[in-house]
Amino acid sequence: MLSDTPPIVRLNVGGKKFCTTVDTLTQREPDSMLAAMFSGRHTINQDSEEGYVCVDRDGKHFRHVLNWLRDGVVPKLKDSEYSELLREAEYYQLLGFIEGINAALNKRKEDDGFSNELTRTDIIKCIQSERVRFRGVNLCGLDLSKLTFTAQNSRMLTLRVLSFIMPFCENACLIDCSFCGAELRSAHLQTADLTNCNLEGANLEGANLKGAKLTNANLKGANLQRAYLRDVDLRATDLEGAKLDGANLLGAIR
Repeated sequence: MLSDTPPIVRLNVGGKKFCTTVDTLTQREPDSMLAAMFSGRHTINQDSEEGYVCVDRDGKHFRHVLNWLRDGVVPKLKDSEYSELLREAEYYQLLGFIEGINAALNKRKEDDGFSNELTRTDIIKCIQSERVRFRGVNLCGLDLSKLTFTAQNSRMLTLRVLSFIMPFCENACLIDCSFCGAELRSAHLQTADLTNCNLEGANLEGANLKGAKLTNANLKGANLQRAYLRDVDLRATDLEGAKLDGANLLGAIR
């Protein structure tokens, strides 16, 4: 057990070995898991023979993680590989890397001639379907407040079956919306207004909620594992049964 982190770090990630420095691991993404591990504030386990620190993750994409931390460059990969890399970025809480990967994916879609930007009218037309799935959509600044619909059988239709894949909802107004059980993994919800929003049972794993307004929001049973909730006011938020393992709650008001 060592309390002083050496300047040179040897990592064994799922059997693949890497050598880097403390500066690389801590400077570009200071709020990440790796930065916290090697900040010198925590005790770490090292192999007694070679001094490797074991990280229990698949090492396939860890070189891309290190290259991001060194140079801030997102690699050019296939879409399926980006999905794998995104999972690693989420695990290590590399917020800048997550944004970079999502930006690369959306640029690729735009280059292919597809527009990912939707209007409120587009959302209303889509949501009237029995099941809705949005992949890589851009809802930045979109006002979807009090978004409710009446189905033909007169039962209230909400976003209960909504599936967002890597949505961008920065600054979106989502007041009084219902996202019960929605798939919102890795969602970009920075500064979004989720006042009175019903997110019961929603999957927000790895979501970025920095600066989001969650006054009277219902997050009962929601999955907030590895979510970024730094400096968020949670005093009037219902978090009963919510999963917060690995969530960044530094500075959050509870």
